[in-house]
Amino acid sequence: MNDLKAKLARHLMALSYVQGEVTLTSGRKSDYYFDCKQTALHPEGGFLIGKLFLSMLKGTDARGVAGMTLGADPLVSAVSVLSHLDGCPLPAMIIRKASKGHGTDQYLEGLKNFQKGATVALLEDVVTTGGTLVTAAERLRAAGFNVGAVLCVLNREEGGPERLAGAGLKLESIFTRNELLAAARG
Repeated sequence: MNDLKAKLARHLMALSYVQGEVTLTSGRKSDYYFDCKQTALHPEGGFLIGKLFLSMLKGTDARGVAGMTLGADPLVSAVSVLSHLDGCPLPAMIIRKASKGHGTDQYLEGLKNFQKGATVALLEDVVTTGGTLVTAAERLRAAGFNVGAVLCVLNREEGGPERLAGAGLKLESIFTRNELLAAARG
């Protein structure tokens, strides 16, 4: 796994990590931006993220994966496809930011692939404050699902894990910022 993680770090630094002042979704200012979609949508980058998340899910009670659109779309798809290839299929669900507004008017896409009451792992690309994951967990719980593992590619270590703990969720990450920088150098 360390080899996969080192390869992923190189992809993330080349495609997703941008040094310079930006305003984040949370409204906070930061001296760097992390656009994980650039790596997650790259063939090898998506494969590496999927393999690492799948490895993190081994031994959990997850019966599927879900994440908030748009950042988690390639993540849940990668994990779902790779889980099928590994013989331990985990269906994917996408959580909308707003209900559909027509048709079934739902927040969750992919419901027919899940049994009510199933434990679902939440996937996210970047966690700063954890607000997106708290909202995603609330929507899953309201639909009758249990939330198990909560995984992200990058934990910015800016209050997200603490906020998630307050909502009964424990965050695990592939990298923190310092881990990513060290892995990319090593």
